[in-house]
Amino acid sequence: MAHFPVDHPMRGFYRGLALLSGIALTVYGVAGFVKTSGMDFFDRAGEQVWGLNQNPAFAVLNIAAGVLLVVGNLIGRNLDVLINVAIGSVMSIAGMAMLALLRTDSNFLAFTVTNVNVSFVIGTILFTAGMYGAVSRPKKKKAVKKEAATPAVA
Repeated sequence: MAHFPVDHPMRGFYRGLALLSGIALTVYGVAGFVKTSGMDFFDRAGEQVWGLNQNPAFAVLNIAAGVLLVVGNLIGRNLDVLINVAIGSVMSIAGMAMLALLRTDSNFLAFTVTNVNVSFVIGTILFTAGMYGAVSRPKKKKAVKKEAATPAVA
């Protein structure tokens, strides 16, 4: 983290975007889990939820990632930076992996091209929020030694 910009003027905006992304992922995951609750956990057909394809496994992943993002961004203290960078990276890597597995039998999360694009966009938002959201630690005050009063010798 030594090379992350610290106290960027727009860090509040980026943190807000990450928080909104976390809330959206959580609500999307809950809506998807409710809609796909009767399916097999790794159903490859999936159901359309908010224009994106989803199965119960993908819904649970979205809920977990969303809750982690919300909690991390509410706590702050640079914990949000680590969580945003980690989840942003994972979403981008998962988007690449799912893009490679789109038309195969290994597409266990029922991804479509739209899911891949949304994964890349949210991953980029989170990674950017993590890169520019760091705040500096408060500087410690140095202890001032009090000198013992010496009695005046007359």
